Amino acid sequence: MKRMVAMLGVALAMLVTGCAGPGPGAGPEVSAPSVASPSAPATSPSVASPRGSATASRPAKLLTIVEENHSEQTALARMPYLAELSANYGRTRAYSALAHPSLPNYLALAGGSTFGVTDDASPAAHPLPGPSVFDQAISAGRTAKAYIEAMPSPCALSNSRRYAVRHNPWTYFADPAARAHCQAYDVPAGTPSAGALHDDVTAGTLPTLGWVTPDLCNDAHNCPLRVADDWLRGWLPVIMDGPDFRAGRLAVVVTFDEAEGSGPNTVLTTLIAPGVRHVVSAANCTHYCWTRYAAELTGTPPLRQAAGSPSLSTAFGLR
Repeated sequence: MKRMVAMLGVALAMLVTGCAGPGPGAGPEVSAPSVASPSAPATSPSVASPRGSATASRPAKLLTIVEENHSEQTALARMPYLAELSANYGRTRAYSALAHPSLPNYLALAGGSTFGVTDDASPAAHPLPGPSVFDQAISAGRTAKAYIEAMPSPCALSNSRRYAVRHNPWTYFADPAARAHCQAYDVPAGTPSAGALHDDVTAGTLPTLGWVTPDLCNDAHNCPLRVADDWLRGWLPVIMDGPDFRAGRLAVVVTFDEAEGSGPNTVLTTLIAPGVRHVVSAANCTHYCWTRYAAELTGTPPLRQAAGSPSLSTAFGLR
């Protein structure tokens, strides 16, 4: 009797096992997709790591931040936050500014030419004809906006405390249409918690072509590079947390107007975009590469010397 009960138990166990599913050798087991625990901590926005949509290799918007007067080597050595972003996303190693002092480089970026300017004089001394890249964008039905830290009023044409007009290139384009655009869209930047740039970032309404000039301390002109690095550490997580970047619409460029001294004028240009990973571009570029890229994004002809330049998009494989 006991033997019969044991045999019935074995048979029952085999029947249950058969209902539970195929055993070894019956075919691969399909695992359920893993789901992150709701309590898992999110990545901190202060961590310089690739974020956003991995499929967005062709952003439709560009936001550019221009720092001051330091070479590629110096920036990488003294700005650890920017250096980490450069390593995780992309950076140049053969990108040259075009001149000394500052102003010709800003004009080259915004206008595709230095216009023969060799000094840092005000817009009154250098009223430039024709459009800037910002004006071209607006005329073509795109959007453009410059966010200028410490500027006392829109499109201010003279220096004021920590605002240097020579670092605000839109103010130099003097045609009536350009001046009207500047008055409307060249605005005080505000802070990471309030103001024009914060509001456009958080609303997902950054322009097609955006420009940011930090003040004379935060751009490393009058203060150490660690101050500029801390300024980026305060702003970039806010920008990268915004809808434009998270949706893959936005690329952020951080560059320098010129290198210090009279040696090689090689500057660091960092490109932060969701589809860019650990790129070190050896492409020979100047500020005109940026100007050419701005024209591509806005669907406009490249201005002046930028017409004969390669594009920053090619250097980073964005096209």
